[in-house]
Amino acid sequence: MHLEIITPDKTIYDGNVNLIQLPGLHGSFEIMNNHAPMISVLKQGKIKIRDDQGQSEFYEVKGGVIEVLKNKVLVLAE
Repeated sequence: MHLEIITPDKTIYDGNVNLIQLPGLHGSFEIMNNHAPMISVLKQGKIKIRDDQGQSEFYEVKGGVIEVLKNKVLVLAE
């Protein structure tokens, strides 16, 4: 699936991933390929990304919004 993480200043990630773990308001949750469409609010915490090669990356966010639609994930982060 394709992931974009955008802040007010710049795009900090744009690429294909296998897994995204996000800090939701009521606990962390994961998005994988073919996830159902959704929109959710994020709280402060870390976003974990696992890319196609199995490597993990982490990004700290202060909050934001996520949209999942047709294997495309858009994170608007603070």
